[in-house]
Amino acid sequence: MLLASAVVVWEWLNEHGRWRPYSPAVSHHIEAVVRAGPRAGGSVVLGQVDSRLAPYIIDLQSMNQFRQDTGTLRPVRRNYYDPSSAPGKGVVWEWENDNGSWTPYDMEVGITIQHAYEKQHPWIDLTSIGFSYVIDFSTMGQINRQTQRQRRVRRRLDLIYPMVTGTLPKAQSWPASPASAASPAAPPCSCPQCVLVMSIKAAVADGGTGPLQPPAARKNMPPPGAVKLPPQPGPGAKPLDSTGTVRGPVKTVPSQAIRRQASSTPAGVTAGSPASPPGTNGKTGRVALATLNRTNLQRLAIAQSRVLIASGVPTVPVKNLNGSSPVNPALAGITGILMSAAGLPVCLTRPPKLVLHPPPVSKSEIKSIPGVSNTSRKTTKKQAKKGKTPEEVLKKYLQKVRHPPDEDCTICMERLTAPSGYKGLQPTVKPDLVGKLSRCGHIYHIYCLVAMYNNGNKDGSLQCPTCKTIYGVKTGTQPPGKMEYHLIPHSLPGHPDCKTIRIIYSIPPGIQGPEHPNPGKSFSARGFPRHCYLPDSEKGRKVLKLLLVAWDRRLIFAIGTSSTTGESDTVVWNEVHHKTEFGSNLTGHGYPDANYLDNVLAELAAQGISEDSTAQEKD
Repeated sequence: MLLASAVVVWEWLNEHGRWRPYSPAVSHHIEAVVRAGPRAGGSVVLGQVDSRLAPYIIDLQSMNQFRQDTGTLRPVRRNYYDPSSAPGKGVVWEWENDNGSWTPYDMEVGITIQHAYEKQHPWIDLTSIGFSYVIDFSTMGQINRQTQRQRRVRRRLDLIYPMVTGTLPKAQSWPASPASAASPAAPPCSCPQCVLVMSIKAAVADGGTGPLQPPAARKNMPPPGAVKLPPQPGPGAKPLDSTGTVRGPVKTVPSQAIRRQASSTPAGVTAGSPASPPGTNGKTGRVALATLNRTNLQRLAIAQSRVLIASGVPTVPVKNLNGSSPVNPALAGITGILMSAAGLPVCLTRPPKLVLHPPPVSKSEIKSIPGVSNTSRKTTKKQAKKGKTPEEVLKKYLQKVRHPPDEDCTICMERLTAPSGYKGLQPTVKPDLVGKLSRCGHIYHIYCLVAMYNNGNKDGSLQCPTCKTIYGVKTGTQPPGKMEYHLIPHSLPGHPDCKTIRIIYSIPPGIQGPEHPNPGKSFSARGFPRHCYLPDSEKGRKVLKLLLVAWDRRLIFAIGTSSTTGESDTVVWNEVHHKTEFGSNLTGHGYPDANYLDNVLAELAAQGISEDSTAQEKD
């Protein structure tokens, strides 16, 4: 498929599965390296364009972002949008977080808000794209539909994202030649909201008589949620909600009233609602549903349930052939009739409940863990290591190369036979010296390695930017706190034959030290004490012992920006996942999870912590 043009936005995947956009300047920088082809070396140093991103390098071969000081890897992607949308005009929409700084919305959300703004709508309801918020353009505020809490939003102008023309490559991978760097629609998004839209369209299209069109390229589709905007209310008229029901001012709608309206007006079946395609009515919709085959009926039932989950409506699971999917109580009967007509078994059950904590446990029932000394451990402020310069530290891990190969240094992108191209602080080594890391054998300018070390934690360790091999003992920047651990007489789902190890982390707010992002500035500590759970099995105890090593090395937490709330200068998890849900797994942070223990062992190994580490700690 050919497009006249498209804008390219480079994005990274956070730990909650949301794609976050790089700034226009950073996207231009990455795109320039991509267009340069293999001669550019295949890596992008983000600190060259944004000093705040100094620790980050993008490896275009694997499409991963690597953080040099922590070893964290995150996927990146090259995404494409319509030139007439927000990124093609340099428009950025942001919301104000608790400390007064501004956080940009995800690109799809920003595009949806901008589309409504350009249409001069007085407000836009983001429920249809999975967010329980209303943006009020008259007050430039964001309103939480459930809590009624308000935040300021703003619209600002920035650089326009890079533009490409031509044909989209089959795979968004490197290298990509300039001639083929263009862009029709990006591949279908896998978020629940996009799955909803695609599921309904695919189901009706496959049925043969449905009024909806098959999935189209993003270029030809209005931004998600924009097609569901209600018509502009006239003077004195009340706005419509996402189901077409008249309601009062957004700021005063009780959550119960919203639920009543939603349950009385099923989404997607109300004749004449904004979500209905032009020229359709209830009768046509029923004909389309009646012609659906067994598979498409299941798709539609699941799709209907997803839109109701997004709107915050109470749900009842309906057990079908492939498990259970939640649907609105008012739709449960309709869904049951449709499924019965198709010959599907139907069983209405109660919705599962979130169980974060175990039943109450008395002090006498709490026991120490066999084979693990003590029941708590504290960390204090980091003690700076004195007496060794970065050059002296790296000397232990390097062998000088007198005749370097004619290859690129993947840190500065210059040839190893030429001087280093790094332009940061000036290390006290010659820029043309080249060294080879002793264990993995990768070769770099020594000048670049010293600069990379200075940008990191300066703890006497080094991590190879190519293969991530760790030299020395890696430590982190976790603030002072306490870690408690003990046995409780309850079993986790999936582990009925053993008790449970409970870990309690406590970190108070404080002042950032010299190793933190903003020395001298206060930091917050939300959600503490945090309770986490492991099965009291052989592998569970092994994980606990390694977590104790990670705690002592200050690698469990860090100070940064929360990807959940957008708050900066706060305590955040540091890439070692914990299970914080005791008796269920509705959030994805609970049990049963057959692969969790193996996954967390791999995450700890990426931080340089293995069974050998416990022996090192004893020594």
